[in-house]
Amino acid sequence: MKLTRRGFMKAGLLGAAAVASPCLISARVLGLDGNVSPSNTVNLGGIGCRSRGGEDMRIFLDRPDIRLRAICDIRKDQRDRWQAETEKRYNDKPCDAYRDMEDLLVRDDIDAVLIATGDRWHTMASITAARYGKDIYCEKPLSLTIAESIALADAVNRYGVVYQAGTQRRNIGNFQLAAKIVQSGKLGKLLEVHANTLWPATDQAWLPAEPEPGIEECDWDRWLGPCPWRPYNHAYVDGSWRGHYDFHGGGILEWGSHTVDLCQWAAQKDDTTPVRFEPQFNEDGSINDQVHAWYADGVKLVMRSSGWVGLGTCSARYVGEEGWIETGDSGRMAVSNDALRGELKFFGILGTDPINHIAEFVECVKTRRNPSANANVAAQSHIASHCAYIAWQLRRPVDYDPAKNEFLNDPEANRMRTRAMRAPYTL
Repeated sequence: MKLTRRGFMKAGLLGAAAVASPCLISARVLGLDGNVSPSNTVNLGGIGCRSRGGEDMRIFLDRPDIRLRAICDIRKDQRDRWQAETEKRYNDKPCDAYRDMEDLLVRDDIDAVLIATGDRWHTMASITAARYGKDIYCEKPLSLTIAESIALADAVNRYGVVYQAGTQRRNIGNFQLAAKIVQSGKLGKLLEVHANTLWPATDQAWLPAEPEPGIEECDWDRWLGPCPWRPYNHAYVDGSWRGHYDFHGGGILEWGSHTVDLCQWAAQKDDTTPVRFEPQFNEDGSINDQVHAWYADGVKLVMRSSGWVGLGTCSARYVGEEGWIETGDSGRMAVSNDALRGELKFFGILGTDPINHIAEFVECVKTRRNPSANANVAAQSHIASHCAYIAWQLRRPVDYDPAKNEFLNDPEANRMRTRAMRAPYTL
């Protein structure tokens, strides 16, 4: 997939030898006997093997054109588990296991990486992988701040690697059809797009300190990565890091990385963000779950957790002058009137299934085509989600300039575009 200087010289020598004397090439090498030829195999490394990472890894392992060469995890039990499972699957050469991702990334025989760590590591791991020239499939959310979103997109563009954010609904049939109906004009002029999000808040509290395990058993310092130090508690490592501000971007980002992305896609605004964000309040003056935003052309983006018709998690609704359409992870769809009903289909693949999204990534690694959820596209929807959470935290409207990536005349909001990173980590 990537030709080193040594490989280039070797290829030239082999080519010259082939001209001098003919040779016989086996059907297996050419991929004519049902196998995948070595030249068509993508050599993969897995960084973060637990939970969603495990689901993704199994899909990659099921592909005949993927060879998982190495895995990396800060936990020994996960390294041992996946090393054993991979070696059983291949029944030949071993799959190497590492605690430090740079030991994996430095290898010349790895073309691409799956990054499925916790959110706190997604940007840093992706930028590091890009610097090593590895193509990247990274689970969402891709960033914890506006600054991280921008830095990630810049790194991917600078190093020319293929990047696919794990926003798999771009490759799920019902979401594709809903976006197509919007873009065809069958809803009339688009007025509003609605993104299913979660309760926005995060917590600053620490869990009680526990004895820290040995570094080989669980590398706590590496788990924290660029985040501020805090004492070890096994619950963080076991997955209960969500909701803690240091590790998480909040409920708007958690689902908005998918659903705001869907709204921007349907509205054909992948290259921008809204310009104004307003948190919403209840009659008693308390803040609620919603943030409303407006694009420069007046289209309204509504981020909300309630009021959906029941079509599954991560729903999206698109509202035009002549009707609306809503869909969600169940694969089912709903419309406002009978004129639109003939457009509908049922899709059996749930919105949480990444199989088609991973397939697109592998195809893009081979062809060098830009994926549908590339870094530039994903950065914009993440920036929109971050802006909404900043407005929600400040309890007031904010205005944003997508061209300059800064809030207008608002030093307080602009300070919230980034977070301090623990040494030696830096963007």
